[in-house]
Amino acid sequence: MSSGFYENMPQSAIPGGCRSMTRPSRIVRPGGLTRVVVRYIMKCIMARFNRHKGSPGEGSPEFHQEPGFRLRSFIFLCIAALALMGVAALGAFFFSIQGAEQTMVPDVRGKELGQGLLELQVKELYPRIQLQYSQSQYDKGLILEQDPAPGAIVRAGRRIRLVVSQGVVLNTVSNYLGQNVDEVKLDLRTLFAAADQPLLSLVEPFMYAYSPEAAGTILEQSPEPGSPLTGPTELNLVVSRGPEHRTVQAPAITGLSPRSALEKIDGSGVSFSFSIRTVRENESAGIVVYQDPAAGTMIESNRRVSLLVTIPAEIPADRVYGLFKYSLPENPYPLPVRLEALVPGSEERSLLAGIDFIGGEFSFPYDVPPSTILILSQMGREIYRETIEAPVPTRY
Repeated sequence: MSSGFYENMPQSAIPGGCRSMTRPSRIVRPGGLTRVVVRYIMKCIMARFNRHKGSPGEGSPEFHQEPGFRLRSFIFLCIAALALMGVAALGAFFFSIQGAEQTMVPDVRGKELGQGLLELQVKELYPRIQLQYSQSQYDKGLILEQDPAPGAIVRAGRRIRLVVSQGVVLNTVSNYLGQNVDEVKLDLRTLFAAADQPLLSLVEPFMYAYSPEAAGTILEQSPEPGSPLTGPTELNLVVSRGPEHRTVQAPAITGLSPRSALEKIDGSGVSFSFSIRTVRENESAGIVVYQDPAAGTMIESNRRVSLLVTIPAEIPADRVYGLFKYSLPENPYPLPVRLEALVPGSEERSLLAGIDFIGGEFSFPYDVPPSTILILSQMGREIYRETIEAPVPTRY
């Protein structure tokens, strides 16, 4: 039915579903699209209810006497409106997060930083630069790595991580003559800790020679100091063993505690080995009661002095006495050794013995609580640990 049929009729006489046909059309703005659609749905639903068979008209009293019907209609309209607004909101959200166009990551590895940045700019990509030392001085300013990898498909505006070389840590070989070889090893290890292949590495085992210099002193090096470093280089060292056939005087250790005995032995040029036995009559427990060779005897350097320590005849139940032993590799000169105790219930270690030791069997008496852990380390590196348990009582 055409809209001209209702043009001269009053609005109350026109059916509810057709009243919109008499209204002039309006231009719908994009911002009000949701409101227009909601109004249209509401009108159609109300027109459908009014045309339902047997349902009273809008102006009839029976229509207003059905509150349940009107409540259900209102709830349905609210749900329909909310659903429609939700769909519209989701559409707007996905449209807003739609990313930029995709592009391919170029290969900028091995190129100078400036050239690599220009290639990334053409692809609308941005750099995140990370500086790193490299193994060759010729790599300075070049791009070593990139992430994502070349050929990856990413969105425009993505940041690309570039690892750029800032050259080598050392340009020439340093002068290590006169330095202690252990300190040089530690310095080089720290200097190239982050490198896959160190630029300068030591050739081991070292060559040793007798010398008036202290044991462990670097006497010669190859390459010589000042030599250029153009890539990974091996450093050969000649290290002093100390004076040949040097004789020293055995220190007087009898009557000292084990820890005091080590303090006197340290730096005297002799080595040591401990043994223990139960205290006897007229003896004190916990001290050195015998040494061999005797005090004042002239002996070769690094020769062992045997020390005998007494322990109590009756040991308390909460203590354990014993002798710690462990064989260390023989060294051309003494290296620092530490024996520490980790007592149950404590997180801190206590020092039992610390001394420069030539190698061989390291022994030291201990007096600790049961379940104590004894830890032996050399040059700051843990070598061995042992848990001390209480002795099992003998049954007869």
